[in-house]
Amino acid sequence: MADGPAPLSLSLHRRIAEIPSAEWDACAGDGNPFVSHAFLSALEDSGSAVPERGWLPQHAALRDEAGTLVGCAPCYAKSHSQGEYVFDHAWADALERAGGRYYPKLQVCVPFSPVPGPRLLTRSDAGVPAGALAQALVQACQAVGASSVHATFCTAEEWTALGEAGWLQRIGTQFHWSNPGYGCFDDFLGGLASRKRKVLRRERRDVQTSGLTLRCLRGVEITERHWDAFHRFYRSTTDRKWGRSAYLTRRFWPMLGERLGDAVVLMMAEQDGVPVAGALNLVGRDAIYGRNWGAAIDVPFLHFELCYYMAMDFAIEHGIGRVEAGAQGEHKIQRGYLPVPTYSAHWIAHRGLSGAVEEFLARERPAMMREMEMLATLSPFRQEEPS
Repeated sequence: MADGPAPLSLSLHRRIAEIPSAEWDACAGDGNPFVSHAFLSALEDSGSAVPERGWLPQHAALRDEAGTLVGCAPCYAKSHSQGEYVFDHAWADALERAGGRYYPKLQVCVPFSPVPGPRLLTRSDAGVPAGALAQALVQACQAVGASSVHATFCTAEEWTALGEAGWLQRIGTQFHWSNPGYGCFDDFLGGLASRKRKVLRRERRDVQTSGLTLRCLRGVEITERHWDAFHRFYRSTTDRKWGRSAYLTRRFWPMLGERLGDAVVLMMAEQDGVPVAGALNLVGRDAIYGRNWGAAIDVPFLHFELCYYMAMDFAIEHGIGRVEAGAQGEHKIQRGYLPVPTYSAHWIAHRGLSGAVEEFLARERPAMMREMEMLATLSPFRQEEPS
């Protein structure tokens, strides 16, 4: 394909292993571990994000005349809409009822990970505009006969660029905790309203006096014994909460640990030396990202301790600016996690469906912004008295 004066060629790859890790990571950067070659290859090599499970890799790669990779995007041909966390089932149903075919579609995302971050990955020294990758992804969509292409949990800058390229724009909500430079957890508590502060202190005290041993394990400290236990917790959560097969295989966890090293942090609770609950996190440049959680026992507030409070402790200790604790969960607000927008962009080939979705999103976006404004009023932080 060509974009401006510098011709670029597009190729699609059915395995990320076809793209050298150094070339991919030169585009992805080192700020967000979820778009790293290591994370994405672990998903494929472990049998988690593979064609047999409805995830056919179609990773987009843009190369210049010299053959240098200057842009790429993690991309999958999908035969379903599971594991994405931005729901388009109604769109699929509408097109199917009209006699069209919604699947396969192309999904530009990190499988099973509702983590905001870059999706249009370009070398910082190449000067490739986001519009070039947007154009390439539409070209890829048409080349493979997909109905549409969706970039989910992209950055605000990418969302704007994709909108300017004619893609449909959608907004969602997550709850993130910000660390302005706290010296300790009590510094954070000091900013809360008195009643909220007492609730959080009681929740932490109840867990810490429950007889459990709480551990923060990182990198090589996480052993096969821990991964065995964590996979059991993970399966228990997926079986109980969703009643379906787990997305991630047992092989994924140790591959993740081997390939990402100290970026992997596991909060674990033990009872008499036996692991009974755990929460998995990945560490990036500016955030610690909470991902999966599970427990073999029911202890009040243990979920909050492992998933939220220990992640906050870690962020404070290591000077990390925020904690992102995954999708959904308005209960996070009372624990200092405030609403922030998330972004996705969508290109749909069928003009009728595209027009209908555009009208729907024009109503949904302001509604989402109003909802976030309302949720922000539930903040547990002390309100400054007007002077």
